[in-house]
Amino acid sequence: MPEEPTPEELCRLEDIPDGTGRGFTLRADGAAAGSAPLDILVVRQGDRVVGYVNSCPHARSPLDWTPDRFMSLDGRHIQCATHGALFEIGTGLCVGGPCIGSFLTPVTVTTKDGRVIVPDRTIGSDRAST
Repeated sequence: MPEEPTPEELCRLEDIPDGTGRGFTLRADGAAAGSAPLDILVVRQGDRVVGYVNSCPHARSPLDWTPDRFMSLDGRHIQCATHGALFEIGTGLCVGGPCIGSFLTPVTVTTKDGRVIVPDRTIGSDRAST
């Protein structure tokens, strides 16, 4: 019988200022056999969080130009530091830049008891998380 995935706690919700994002590396243990660590970003909007793989669909480079700098200057979009692509926070849809119409790869994240967790390292199954 397969093992149940172990939730991975990333931080307290208050550790991500509202309207900003933060990067994390998911550990390989607890993931599928042979999985490597995975860099993700989590954006907070009030009590809601969304997560994505930290990789631009255009350049495959990390989205942040400096650690934890994921947002556009107006705070309305996730912005790729490499080519300036803009992504909707809730859906990961690229709405500006060289990859319009592409999506960031979602990662399931949630909050529980004031903590941000990855319940099972599910990647690519949802467009938005809660």
